[in-house]
Amino acid sequence: MTHRLQRLLILGLLAFVPAMAAHAEDPPLTRATNAVRVLKEMVNEAPDKAVPSDLLKNARAIAVIPDMVKAGFIFGGKRGEGLISVKSPDGTWSNPSFVTITGGSFGFQAGISSTDLILVFRTDRGVDSIVNGKFTIGADASAAAGPVGRTAQASTDSQLKAEIYSYSRSKGLFAGVALDGAALRIDDDANKEIYGEGVTPRRIFEGGVSNVPSQVVDFRDRLEEYTQR
Repeated sequence: MTHRLQRLLILGLLAFVPAMAAHAEDPPLTRATNAVRVLKEMVNEAPDKAVPSDLLKNARAIAVIPDMVKAGFIFGGKRGEGLISVKSPDGTWSNPSFVTITGGSFGFQAGISSTDLILVFRTDRGVDSIVNGKFTIGADASAAAGPVGRTAQASTDSQLKAEIYSYSRSKGLFAGVALDGAALRIDDDANKEIYGEGVTPRRIFEGGVSNVPSQVVDFRDRLEEYTQR
């Protein structure tokens, strides 16, 4: 490896790490507030530019990752922190668990960007995986860039039979985005801060928590409202 390439790699790491570290400082309640903001803006999009309502109504789980940071200079990567709620057998939405998403890349690239991310789970398999702590999008559950617009339906991907549809939102517009290889994990530290010591994701999803902060409850309530439209 040449000295010039070594210097470029070092500079890339120096540019990449601070952006990710700074983003990781958002406290859980701030994340919840930002996730609710993304939900509100999502449903207020023009119908021909938004996530299809039928897809949301039939979802088994929905994750919202506000302000996911993507940074790179030679090395590239992305990291985001958000919330995920699952649909209960009676059709209501659970309190959310906190999650993180990470993924990386390598190539000649530069810059830092921030986008909102939404994951729509169509089956229980992906939900079961995240309950166990972590899964890799595209490996543990099939994923595809989601359809957009009032006439777009999940059937547009009938051949792939995707279990997860992924969306990014930048400059007010939602668009399908490929996320194969990204790892979604339960954020145990954030869950501990909000729900208390030893509370598992399954307990959260099954309604076994109390004294939940209003910002977190608001995320669940907004899902109830927006997926019934």
